[in-house]
Amino acid sequence: MSLDASPTESRPERPAAHEARRRLEHAHRTNLAQLQALTQDGHADDQLAPAQKTAVEQTLKEIDAALVRIEDGTYGACQGCGAPVPEERLEILPYTRYCVTCRRRATT
Repeated sequence: MSLDASPTESRPERPAAHEARRRLEHAHRTNLAQLQALTQDGHADDQLAPAQKTAVEQTLKEIDAALVRIEDGTYGACQGCGAPVPEERLEILPYTRYCVTCRRRATT
């Protein structure tokens, strides 16, 4: 690709993005199943169910945001410092927005 190529030209999807999308879609399905289980009548009396439901809903939002980052080409870049998030971290937590250092700073 030449330096004067149009930014609107489509780029072939990187294998890493394809794998990340696959992991995110799996996490999305898993979290949806958890949410459905939490909203069934059997959990209505469970004191933890509302907090669990909120946590799962937040995770689903994070997954959706990660899928958008794949589309716009920013997936895998830390939103705190801009450095690449290590592949190992993305394998474990594919929807993460931060490297470990920036995540630690945010929680301290």
